[in-house]
Amino acid sequence: MDALIARKYFFQEIQPADEQIVLERAALYLAWEDYPALDVDAYLNALDTMAEEIEERLPSDRYPLRVLQTINRYLYEDLGFRGNTTEYYDPRNSFLNEVIERRMGIPITLSLVYLAIARRLDFPMEGVGMPGHFLIRPTLPEMEIFVDAFNKGEILFPQDCQAMLSELYAQPVELRPEYLPSVTNRQYLTRMLTNLKAIYINQRDLQRAVAAVERILLLMPEALLELRDRGILYYRLNRLSEAQQDLQAYLEQTPAAEDAIAIQELLNQIEQA
Repeated sequence: MDALIARKYFFQEIQPADEQIVLERAALYLAWEDYPALDVDAYLNALDTMAEEIEERLPSDRYPLRVLQTINRYLYEDLGFRGNTTEYYDPRNSFLNEVIERRMGIPITLSLVYLAIARRLDFPMEGVGMPGHFLIRPTLPEMEIFVDAFNKGEILFPQDCQAMLSELYAQPVELRPEYLPSVTNRQYLTRMLTNLKAIYINQRDLQRAVAAVERILLLMPEALLELRDRGILYYRLNRLSEAQQDLQAYLEQTPAAEDAIAIQELLNQIEQA
């Protein structure tokens, strides 16, 4: 019952226009399905308290770099937040409540803590979906810097991002805007769920993988590859009628897909079963 209530609250949270979604609240509703005793308001209050303590430390002249330095000192030096480099694929790194409790996470969830605090300080920032990593940046005119929340809030300039991309691709990369796209709230939550989906599939926890895909489809109903993947997961769970429904819908909407033959063969197996 708690999982159904959590799903209902999550669905309600993502109904408004994207910019009106409270990202940290939606993320806590995601976690609630796995943590039935989770008190959403308690963790929101914890973020409020962090922001209030940072507010007290801010200088009277709120130059952007001073704001970032104050947040960094508080989060990474005083509270000890850090990136989990030893158990990166631990699912706890993807749940905001665990990140707040353990003060440890992956780039996207540590960035979420940072963004939630920045919003409470009226300091505008946004997520940046760089390939292979996740960054945040102030949305201030004529200010092109980035913050790496996974690496103790390191301040990066465009040339630093270019160097990171060149290292990722093992060859020189010309920095282009599409490598540093702004991430909407729905895209942010989708990326968090995609991480969990991959972790659960790798752990062969197919029930939780299905739950992740179901919520991705609430966020992005047009995501046909997720529809396909849910059908395959249903098949592996022997939920054949549900698998058949998803896979047929996928083929109807993408008849020329590269995997159309393989999906049709899977549907034939379901029909024979």
